[in-house]
Amino acid sequence: MPMNEAHQQLCSSEEWAQTVRDRILPWALEDIELGDDVVEIGPGYGANLRVLVDLVPSLTAVEIDGATARLLQRDWGGRARILHADAARMPLPDAAYSAVVGFTMLHHVPTDELQDRVFAEAFRVLRPGGVFAGSDSQPSRELDELHVGDVMNTVDPAGLPTRLKAAGFTDTAVLLHPETGGMRFRARKP
Repeated sequence: MPMNEAHQQLCSSEEWAQTVRDRILPWALEDIELGDDVVEIGPGYGANLRVLVDLVPSLTAVEIDGATARLLQRDWGGRARILHADAARMPLPDAAYSAVVGFTMLHHVPTDELQDRVFAEAFRVLRPGGVFAGSDSQPSRELDELHVGDVMNTVDPAGLPTRLKAAGFTDTAVLLHPETGGMRFRARKP
């Protein structure tokens, strides 16, 4: 997994899971209707997944790291479909899902080009009218310290709507959190 040991410990902690449950997901998904069949890209250790399984009837999680995908399968395989796959090349059918979501994971995608492929894949697997939504971190001293020795490629919120539109999305919106500076985004497949 492209994270250093301290970062892995944080992301697998109960404290992080509570932050996700109480703060990140409620803000990131505010006023979003996910629908009946959702894909989560980059679930990592499953902090988001454990909330999402209670919010949607059907959840598929796409995790690039094999060991982490196996952990997710062990812990959540009875409630979600877990795929060991790359979000830039998802082994999922076209136009099949009501929503694609990703939380605090885009900055782990090493290049803008790969991020754009993730956006294109999200568009491809969404049904018409489906939503692509999520959140991510923005540059800060704390984020820099947490990412020593691992991938950190933050997304510029000012340029994200253009990148999402290039993937085919409409109704794009990006908002920075007034306290944390984190970013949420949403877009729709026409």
